Amino acid sequence: MRILIVKVSSLGDIIHTLPAVTDAANARKDVVFDWVVEENFVDVPAWHPAVDKVIPVSLRRWRRNLLKTWLQREVRAFRQRLRAEHYDLVIDAQGLIKSGIISRMSKGLTIGLSNQTAREPLSSLFYNQSYSVPWDTHAVDRLRQLFSRALNYRYSKSSVDYGIELGRISQEAPSGSSGVVLFLHGTTWATKHWPDAYWRHLGQNAAAAGYRIELPWGDPEEKRRAELIAGGNPNATVLEKQSLTGLARHMLQADGVIAVDTGLGHLAAALGKPALTLYGPTNPDLSGTYGRRQLHLAADIDCAPCMKKTCAYQGEPVFDREQGETFPVRPPCFASHRPDAVWRRFEKLLAVNP
Repeated sequence: MRILIVKVSSLGDIIHTLPAVTDAANARKDVVFDWVVEENFVDVPAWHPAVDKVIPVSLRRWRRNLLKTWLQREVRAFRQRLRAEHYDLVIDAQGLIKSGIISRMSKGLTIGLSNQTAREPLSSLFYNQSYSVPWDTHAVDRLRQLFSRALNYRYSKSSVDYGIELGRISQEAPSGSSGVVLFLHGTTWATKHWPDAYWRHLGQNAAAAGYRIELPWGDPEEKRRAELIAGGNPNATVLEKQSLTGLARHMLQADGVIAVDTGLGHLAAALGKPALTLYGPTNPDLSGTYGRRQLHLAADIDCAPCMKKTCAYQGEPVFDREQGETFPVRPPCFASHRPDAVWRRFEKLLAVNP
């Protein structure tokens, strides 16, 4: 049985799909998956042994220059590749209009979420069959339910396996203790950024405890922030720009990860690394990192989680003091997570036996 998965973005959403792939591969030994994914994320599905072909799509790049895309006939070439195979099932694991359109472009019986449970209800118009999956469960559980109902099998809810074959990432076995901590500071929402001053303080805590800090980045603004966080700290290193596989290698060798709510935090969870994640406007119960040794620090301010990309806080300004200077904490929900307390919680997390 050959199944096409349509889950194009974002990084965290793609990683959330992997446990469902593992469940299906364990339950149905004859199943083989192909996967349509944004070109920037093609590394991730290829790490799973049940995935045969990874079909890149370039929706983000195409939108930036529609005329060039049309002239170069990229959409036509993508459609031809998509339709080269007749699939037993096509599972839209995203529930968006764009993923629904891609599902309908393929050859096969299309499956997806119902109009009452999909993120964009109109996406259900593109499916031959749809399933209702409750909103009040974690994204990983929602996808596991969708796959199990589409393929008619049962799975154990008490365990989760992302199914990543580590040899596809690195031939080097993870060291017992490297003395390295990764700071995942980059995120797409302005409201999910922990204050730079807090990151610098946290770096000092890590250095005082004998750890080296590695700071990845993905664009010039993130590189600027990484350099600011590392500035003056001899134990901090700003990494060269990494592919997803390259960054996964760094994660495998690190002792642990401290992150904001970002896709790379979900990668750490999928690789089984202990990770402390800082949540302000978002809800970890629905989309937080998922797996063993995952610690979520949620904000305790009344308006959180607001799930907004722009802070709408109307209360009194919240101030803190770092290195003798007073500054406003923006967004104020992150005042719940001060560096000294974060580091103490992280050290306890590292001390927990795997």
